[in-house]
Parts: sequence; C-alpha cells; structure tokens
Amino acid sequence: MTPKPAAAPLSTADLAQTPEAVRAEALRVEQERVVREDANRPVEPANAGPITAQAPPAAVKADKVTPLFPDTEATDFRGRWTEVQTGFVDEPRRAVQQADELVAGVMKRLAETFARERAGLEQQWDRGEDVTTEDLRIAMQRYRSFFDRLLSI
Repeated sequence: MTPKPAAAPLSTADLAQTPEAVRAEALRVEQERVVREDANRPVEPANAGPITAQAPPAAVKADKVTPLFPDTEATDFRGRWTEVQTGFVDEPRRAVQQADELVAGVMKRLAETFARERAGLEQQWDRGEDVTTEDLRIAMQRYRSFFDRLLSI
C-alpha cells in the first residue's frame, strides 16, 4: 500500500480563492440586497447635507468580548506563533510562510466554528424544533463580537 501524499499546507491565498459558482451566487445575493435597499431608501431632500457614518450604539461598544476559541486552543495557537516568530531570525522566508499557514489555519478553524454553530441552529429549524431566543441572542452576540473585531483591526 502506498502512503498518502501529505496535504499541502493551507495558506491565506487558498482561503481567498472561491469557486466561480460561489462568487456568482454571492454577487447575485448582493445585487438583490442593493435592489431591496434602494427600493426601501427614503428620498433625501435636495438640500440634505452629506451622509455620515454613525458610531454603533454605546450598548454595542460596552458588550463583553466573546472568546472565539477555547482557552487551550488559543494557548496552542499562541505557542505556535511564538515558535514561528522565533524562527524568523534564522530563516525569515520560512517563518513568513509558516506565519501565513498558521493565520490561514486559525481563519479556517474560526470559519468552521461559525459554520458548525449555524448548522446546529438550522438543523433545529429543519426538524421543526423551536430555537430559543436565548440561543439566537448568544449566536448573534458571537457574530457581532467577531464582526466588530474584524472592523477594528
């Protein structure tokens, strides 16, 4: 029996690539959203001033940051990062490659976590089970916490 070839390490470039069908569907959904927003947008008076972005409500800012990973997993990621960073002195090119692979792995793990939580909620809905408002509130808090962190980077 021949051994299986080792899987190529995951990189951020791998994560950025999406199949054409996925991109086409994302574009269609975005276009539908824009059409809906335009249809519901009130007409601004001609003398209205410029539209400015509003800061999120104070309640959103005051929310506790929800951990994205269990403590042990976060500790493991940090330990691996320390090893990669330490290796930069002797092999900078390799360290950058390893850093990219580690970041891609963390991003993939994060996406898997959100996908698993969403799938769990959808399975409950598909079985006709009620999902409690509390379950949905917790899911929404995790999404909001992550979203706010992404935008603050």
